[in-house]
Amino acid sequence: MHFSPDSFRAPVIPPRRPSLSPLSSAIFTMLVLHVGHAGAQIADVPAATPVLGAMEVKGQAARGADASYSTTTLDTQDIQAQHVSQPEELFRQVPGMNVQNYQLSGVGNAIVMRGFGSGGHGGDVGVVLDGIPLNEAMSHADGYVDFNVIVPLEIDRLTVYKGPVSALYGNFNRAGLIAVQTRRGGEYRDVDFSAASHGTLDAQAALGLKLGEDESLNLAAQHARTDGFRAQSGAERTTLAARWSRRITPALDVALSGRLHEADGDSPSYLTAAQFAADPYGRDPRAMDDGAKKHFGTLRADVQYDLAPDLKWLGFAYTTRQDFTRWFSRPVSAAAWRQREESYDRTVYGAGTSLNGRSALAGAPLNWVAGLETFRESTDYLFYDGLADRVRTGPAGYDRNSRLNSLSAFAEVDAPLHPLLQPSAGLRWDRFTGACRPNGAETASDPCGPLARTSHASPKLGLRSQLLPGLLLRASWAEGFALPSNFAKYALGAAQLDPNVFRQTELGAQIKPLAGLVLDVAAYRLISSDEIRTVAPGVYENYGATRRTGVEASALWSVRSDLDLTLAWGSAQSRVTQNGSSALVGKQVAGVPRYTATLGAAWRPVAGWEGTATWRRVGRYAVNADNSLFYGGYATWDLGVNYAPPASRYRFYATVANLSDKAYATSAAVISGQPLYAPGAPRTFKVGVQGQF
Repeated sequence: MHFSPDSFRAPVIPPRRPSLSPLSSAIFTMLVLHVGHAGAQIADVPAATPVLGAMEVKGQAARGADASYSTTTLDTQDIQAQHVSQPEELFRQVPGMNVQNYQLSGVGNAIVMRGFGSGGHGGDVGVVLDGIPLNEAMSHADGYVDFNVIVPLEIDRLTVYKGPVSALYGNFNRAGLIAVQTRRGGEYRDVDFSAASHGTLDAQAALGLKLGEDESLNLAAQHARTDGFRAQSGAERTTLAARWSRRITPALDVALSGRLHEADGDSPSYLTAAQFAADPYGRDPRAMDDGAKKHFGTLRADVQYDLAPDLKWLGFAYTTRQDFTRWFSRPVSAAAWRQREESYDRTVYGAGTSLNGRSALAGAPLNWVAGLETFRESTDYLFYDGLADRVRTGPAGYDRNSRLNSLSAFAEVDAPLHPLLQPSAGLRWDRFTGACRPNGAETASDPCGPLARTSHASPKLGLRSQLLPGLLLRASWAEGFALPSNFAKYALGAAQLDPNVFRQTELGAQIKPLAGLVLDVAAYRLISSDEIRTVAPGVYENYGATRRTGVEASALWSVRSDLDLTLAWGSAQSRVTQNGSSALVGKQVAGVPRYTATLGAAWRPVAGWEGTATWRRVGRYAVNADNSLFYGGYATWDLGVNYAPPASRYRFYATVANLSDKAYATSAAVISGQPLYAPGAPRTFKVGVQGQF
């Protein structure tokens, strides 16, 4: 399913405060000036002129509409039409997907998908950037992800895989996978500058250069800042990315790439129910000087060699360094709040190789990929509680280092034997080792020892059938897994545990009933078994199960040449079916809305002009595990207008988000028995200009 959204939304922009380093400022300024200067000289050069064949990272047997499972893909044109400041803003265009925005500067939000409620802030959703995992093994929670390291304007393709369906990715691939591929090769010069309410500014630039007949350079940069719509919610962030590639011989391509990101922001924390009702944009006086700081850098090398016309060898190696510190105030009783500090210093080394081929089976095409990959991730973790406005007042709760090592093998094959019979299969094997050790004195009693060697094989099966020219059916079964969470995996009592296993069954159809109308619908059941629970301190067992079912649908309808309608809708039911506490059996999984919907319309009354309207609805969901508190959800309207002057390379746009100025919460939680709410932004105006040279 290829989803092409037409809606607009004003951004919610995190981190603020650091001023840019001189190097970052200089590089960003040079990039923007180069874009403008080059645009004045290449008026006759069309955008996106291909230079080199795109270098793969892992390859893939089947992609998008050719897959036997549900995917949603947004390409460069789709993404640029949204004028987003953060990739997370795109997810409301995906059926059944939602972002529980914590409104905490620099902190990863929770992504809801396939009945799971802790992607991004936890480990329910896998995320890869150009084939390299962005999930962090031990940062705040297993699988934590920060999407702010990605510049929206640099994205070539963003694909969301529903459920643990892809054999190319393993741990954290439970609810699904978000795969982001950046632009590679080509000639283009794109900019997007905008200003919005609450002192919000966003500047993005992406540049593709042809350095020679067989050499190219891709650059991207973003600087975003905001004062925020609440007191003490200013934030600022900067990202720089570069990729150099060269064809050494007709069969050999090499590439080097790097990425830098820095962010700093303040946070006003959450509001109690009474405060949210009285002043949804206020600040609890018990919240201290909260915020977050982050520095992120990564380097990688890629090589691709064509062994034969239909056989490629791919290899990559990368390293990542980052530091992230967060200060967060929260209630510890009905009256008292306390501030905590969490710091993560993370280092990753990884490498991988794969073969990608196209063969024939009884005269029918056979697409396949097989490979190996490994990484070693080390995280130094510091935790302090009871701070006084970021000043430590006691000993460290945690001061330890954790290591996670992974070795994986994967294979995937797609065999479109006949329009009626197009099977696919995949298998992934993962092995994990590691250890935990104290770095210094700490008061915590959580386990910290060797990680027992753990391995798991995850099969994937699929079938699609083109019954009619306008009717494509698909069915798939896939398995995924999860390791014990947090420091439980480093406990002696976890040595005999099996991984938590997830098995998904899906049926779907893509229907084209008439010209200009594409419908896609899928029903799924996802069973989680062998869930890992704590029996006593340091003692764990496999006991617990959850059933997740739902239906997702999308529609794209070109009603007329000047009118397009889009719909992304999903329902989800997540129920606990086995638990150590009988009181939780039958309860809903917290944070998962009963349904979500996005309805969009784009109208082009005259040449060069376009108006857009978007309605977003997030349904009711349980806030806590025992379902004693629910949040009723919300609905918002956004409007937008775009104007592209004739024979111009510029496009001007204006949007208003939350048109009715509705007070609503983008997330709700219970901490120490206290219901807390993160208010969404009030009515927000935004104006901007986009240029393509």
